Amino acid sequence: MTPTRVFDFLYYQQDNCPLSNALNHKEFGQWNGFSTAEVIQIVNDLSLGMLALGLKAGDKTAIVSPNRPEWNFIDFACQQIGVVTVPMYPTITIEDYEFIFEHAEVKMIFAADQELMEKVKTATASLNIEHVYSFDQVEGVENWKAVKDKNPTGDLAVVKALMDEVEPEDLLTIIYTSGTTGRPKGVMLSHNNIVSNTLGVSARTMGCMNPGQDRTLSFLPMCHIYERTAIYVYFYNSLSIYYAESMDAIGENIKEVSPQMFTCVPRLLEKVYDKIVSKGYELPLVKRKLFFWAIDLGLRYDPNGDFSGWYHFKMKIARKLIFSKWREALGGQLKLISSGAAALQPRLARIFWAAEIPVCEGYGLTETSPVITATAPFPEYVRMGAVGKLIDHVQVKIADDGEILCKGPNVMMGYYKAPELTAEVIQDGWFHTGDIGVVEEGFLRITDRKKEMFKTSGGKYIAPQLMENKFKESIYIEQIMVVGEGRKFPSALIVPNFEALKDWQADHGITSLDTKELIAHPEVLKLYQSEIARFNEEFGNWEQIKKFELVETVWGIDTGELTPTLKLKRRIIKDKFKELIEGIYMMSS
Repeated sequence: MTPTRVFDFLYYQQDNCPLSNALNHKEFGQWNGFSTAEVIQIVNDLSLGMLALGLKAGDKTAIVSPNRPEWNFIDFACQQIGVVTVPMYPTITIEDYEFIFEHAEVKMIFAADQELMEKVKTATASLNIEHVYSFDQVEGVENWKAVKDKNPTGDLAVVKALMDEVEPEDLLTIIYTSGTTGRPKGVMLSHNNIVSNTLGVSARTMGCMNPGQDRTLSFLPMCHIYERTAIYVYFYNSLSIYYAESMDAIGENIKEVSPQMFTCVPRLLEKVYDKIVSKGYELPLVKRKLFFWAIDLGLRYDPNGDFSGWYHFKMKIARKLIFSKWREALGGQLKLISSGAAALQPRLARIFWAAEIPVCEGYGLTETSPVITATAPFPEYVRMGAVGKLIDHVQVKIADDGEILCKGPNVMMGYYKAPELTAEVIQDGWFHTGDIGVVEEGFLRITDRKKEMFKTSGGKYIAPQLMENKFKESIYIEQIMVVGEGRKFPSALIVPNFEALKDWQADHGITSLDTKELIAHPEVLKLYQSEIARFNEEFGNWEQIKKFELVETVWGIDTGELTPTLKLKRRIIKDKFKELIEGIYMMSS
């Protein structure tokens, strides 16, 4: 029977391909797992406990935690009795915590640990929220397991009856998008929104997976719709889920788990690639030449390319001598990497495909549950630079101004308590994505964010994201933001790749300097000028970066310049570096 509510995926797994290790996490140096049956038992106990505490359909429960099995337990327990989940980014400000708790009228909160509980306590000081629990043992706070014990003799038939009352069109979750500007908006998604997406993504991408045997490593935040829907895809396809200990432990956890797939954002793939390339520079001369010969081959690769026999012969050698080590470093068993939440540089897709690590791209938004289009680990579903074809039952049309419009069962119910905002983005059933794109032979290609494009004072349009992706191909550029709205020409703020820059510094005999001195050194500025000039050749004269400034601190989530999915918060960056930007244009006036 095909699932119609999200919690059906849990029971579908139990009925079709139950796992002995459905959910796994690492504690005290050991991986521990929960079987499908154990997950169901815990979920049912929690549902009974929540009912005993007085929760009812339509009430809201907030989850403030990194990825861990307890996240899933609470999620499914709420779903099957009609309680609405409100997932929250652990990294957002206390002001945003308070806003979301109050705006969503949250009745129950689960927070991961002492640190997050302190933020929760501060944010709820003026709010009357009775039920607050922790996942870790936190002094003075009831543990989540206490909820299971609230109704030990509870009748499971009550839960079953409530499950039967949950309709596919009912509200499942409110996801507050951190966004790149302003107050968070609560995106309302129904069971059908996410179920349709889970089934569509599964049909497109999971054909190479072995249910009951394959594993996935999860490290992107489940509070974001991208990873959350991915988790439901894993449940539906009976993949064992392993939660990484932390972002810093991903490399080690990949080697321990040897996953067949994982999801990531392009920024992480960029870091993996840059790290591999930087190690290539450290090789002895002969090995270094061989390494970059393989890189050059890989950067020209296309799974649909019509290459000569000689190219294929060389690629076979490159895979055996060089790329096999890449696969080994990523666990040795990867069948695919799913990349989403931002644009992937085509060169990265090319080289990972060349290394026999297919990178599947998806495109969508929180408001579309999230996937609109996706590629697959099969060449016929891949076009370099495109984000794939429409998944089942989803429609797209391109507006006169180039904006991508989407219609289908994946489109959100609306913004919570904001009908006027909903009406702005959904017109005649078509959701306005805010992205600019084209459809070519059934493949969608994104060119930029409509809201991020700007005009110079000369009236020329600039697509910053497209340019930034190209400039980030430089090993010396960690992060970049193109600016210049209403100015004579575009400029850029650049965060150097300090690891690569320090290697360059050593090779060029520049004596030890602190970061501030290093980025002001004439030879360093000359290096970046040459890198800018090299990539400027890819653009029209009006688009070319004429001036730039190097920034000494890396932009991050905690410092406010990036969203939790590592997108630039352009307004905040502009405000933070206002004087630097003004200085660029004062020098040129």
